Amino acid sequence: MKEPLVSIITVNYDTPEVTAAMLRSLDKLTYQNWEVIVVDNASPNHSSVVLKNEFPFIKHVSSPENLGFAGGNNIGLQFAKGDFAFFINNDTEVTPNLVTELVAYLQTHPKCAMACPKIKYFYMPDTIQYAGAIGLHPLTSRSYDIGYLQKDNGQFDDCRVTDLPNGAAMMIPMKLLNQVGPMSEMYFLYYEELDWAARFKKAGYEVHYVGTAEIYHKESVSTGKNSPFKTYYIYRNRFLYIRRNYSGFKWLIASTFFVLVSSMVHILKHGLKKEWEHSKSIWKALLWNFSKPHHKEPNNHSSTFIGKTKIDLMPTL
Repeated sequence: MKEPLVSIITVNYDTPEVTAAMLRSLDKLTYQNWEVIVVDNASPNHSSVVLKNEFPFIKHVSSPENLGFAGGNNIGLQFAKGDFAFFINNDTEVTPNLVTELVAYLQTHPKCAMACPKIKYFYMPDTIQYAGAIGLHPLTSRSYDIGYLQKDNGQFDDCRVTDLPNGAAMMIPMKLLNQVGPMSEMYFLYYEELDWAARFKKAGYEVHYVGTAEIYHKESVSTGKNSPFKTYYIYRNRFLYIRRNYSGFKWLIASTFFVLVSSMVHILKHGLKKEWEHSKSIWKALLWNFSKPHHKEPNNHSSTFIGKTKIDLMPTL
């Protein structure tokens, strides 16, 4: 019996050498029936179109504008033909049984809409980044990754329902994706997969952690660790998530705590360390939310580009 087609989708932003390492790692896969869509998110200096030389099998799509994580992946979806969509960060490297295990799991768990493998640090290959997640806390709206920074001794080789996915690696059946719709492009970066998970749950589906599969993650290659850019989007989008997904008393408490306690405390902490750009980023994140009274989904930006044929499939060079 032929294996279902898996569409592997990844987004490049100015790091084609990192994307190339991920593509080379696909040679390890025992699963045979897959395609790869690489979306270049308007890289200003180093487009991934050059990868067509070494990897002629990829479908390469160049976006005329940086649409962020959600928009870039949504563009990739427009060209995916698979029964399953497998979203992986370009700064990951796969393991041999990764796709085999995830496909088999999804085939036997019809309530599972998002399946995430065990994620370990590429530069610390015995150390876990993600083995499922607990959250979001009703007061702080922060999550907790199970197994974070623990040595992998097989203690998380199980499979189970979990609260939240990890956007570095998540496989979704295409029929469920078509039912719920693509990621929200309001987020640009961070929290978009959590918002997506909330929408799948509202439709009656679940997020699962599949500990029999694993992937290695180099983490924060594109955004930089602890950058003001990262600080801005984390704070902006945590508040946006609260606004989009909470209601009533829960919304009131979480919003109040976020604005008056969490944000103010971290602005002060960064200020005491003379990290002024981080403090400014948090202020900007708050102002962005207060300037956007409407938080419901507009038409996806990526779909607009596709409709106007502004995305070009790049030919082999």
